[in-house]
Parts: sequence; structure tokens; C-alpha cells
Amino acid sequence: HVQLVESGGGSGQTGGSLTLPCAASGYTYSSYCMAWFHQSPGKEREGIAAIGKDGVISYADSVKGRFTISKDNAEASLYLQMNSLKSGDTGVYYCAAYLAAGDCNSSQDNFAYWGQGTQVTVS
Repeated sequence: HVQLVESGGGSGQTGGSLTLPCAASGYTYSSYCMAWFHQSPGKEREGIAAIGKDGVISYADSVKGRFTISKDNAEASLYLQMNSLKSGDTGVYYCAAYLAAGDCNSSQDNFAYWGQGTQVTVS
């Protein structure tokens, strides 16, 4: 049973930093494409960072240079380091995963497994 559990959400100040961990279980973690998605209030969920099984990383323009995605295969954990926070970063953050045969495609339709989400509020 695949399970993803985010934590680390909460309140942050504009210009500040937060780190979101996502604990994974129930599958061979290292074989999966992992990603973070963000849903602002009243908007659709969008992918903001993805990391493939080979470590190739991609970012949405909105977070490039500010956020860093990383994973620890030994601990089956995914992380999102969020720096230089902006009010637009407010929303629910989800980690997601799918078994990737090749490159990681960050389109959310590809992701079979989702965490419950964690709220981040930037003020």
C-alpha cells in the first residue's frame, strides 16, 4: 500500500523559509518520479518541482531559484526547501509519485499516488 505523508506546513513570513518533508512508504521509492504540487486558494493545482529516479530535476518558473526539491532514497523521503517566500506561495502543498519507466513527466495526470497535502500560509 503506497502512502505519502507531508508535514512541515504552517506559517511563514515573506522573505522567509520553510521546509516540507514527505515520507513515503509501501513501494520501491528510488524507482519513482516524485514531485511537489501547489494549489493556491481558488486556483487549480499545479506542479512546481519534480525529481526523477535518476535525479534529474525540473522546476516551474514561479519557484525557480527559490525552491529546491531533493530526496533521500535511504530514508524514502522527499523534501521541498522553500526560500524567499512570497504571498503567492500560500496554499496547499502536495507530494506525489508515480512509477516512471523513463524521464519524469511532471504533468499531474501521470501521478498515481498523492499525499493528503499540507497548508502553507505566507504573510
